[in-house]
Amino acid sequence: MSASEKIWTAGLVIIGDEILSGRTHDKNIAQIASWLQVQGIRLSEVRVVPDVQKRIVEAVNALREAYDYLFTTGGIGPTHDDITVDAVAQALGVDVIVHPTAREILERYYADKGGVTEARLRMARVPEGAELIPNRMSGAPGIKLGSVHLMAGVPHITAGMLDALTGALEGGKPLLTETVGCWTPESEVADILREVEKAHENCQIGSYPFFRDGKVGANFVVRSTNDEDLKNAVESLRDGLANAGFEVTPGGI
Repeated sequence: MSASEKIWTAGLVIIGDEILSGRTHDKNIAQIASWLQVQGIRLSEVRVVPDVQKRIVEAVNALREAYDYLFTTGGIGPTHDDITVDAVAQALGVDVIVHPTAREILERYYADKGGVTEARLRMARVPEGAELIPNRMSGAPGIKLGSVHLMAGVPHITAGMLDALTGALEGGKPLLTETVGCWTPESEVADILREVEKAHENCQIGSYPFFRDGKVGANFVVRSTNDEDLKNAVESLRDGLANAGFEVTPGGI
């Protein structure tokens, strides 16, 4: 089987007592599965485990050995029960360190929010040898070590981390992209973006707002591994924006 024919796979470990108790409804399975599909990678197994280090270690080791990639969500925050970093470090047989860049990011982010406390500094802890996954939403970065990716449990923060990883994973097919620009706050066209993405399951839309020349705008990047699907989705997006009265700029602003 050639590299292009290989079916790339991923496992997902969802961590948190609040998911198992039903207090929180998980939204990450669907968004990670669809994001992976657009990357040309198949989500093959999902496990939901409690905030118990032994259980997290068992799940991480089982799924990282079974699949090409492993993703975890939850348990990387500032509280005492956020133990994902410790569990993954144990699973991989490495120490936990404070990542200097993560510390700098947190110090900048919390400079006007009371500074970096001991609890907040917990979010700079990583398994030794790890890289960071950018997080433009809330400062604290995600963590990448080899094929293992540790992400936040809060869905909109997870989405930002996935966006940062887009196109960075070796997968089954090259990712194709096309950009559409529009002078509008992204909140005003969120429904259109959602409908277009839902109608084109092999496509994903990233939204990148900006403020320029005193005006608010956004660039929408449509991604797919299939050229025909990409063209159809871009056409639908342009039509949807135009029909709603928004002027569209092909190629982005």
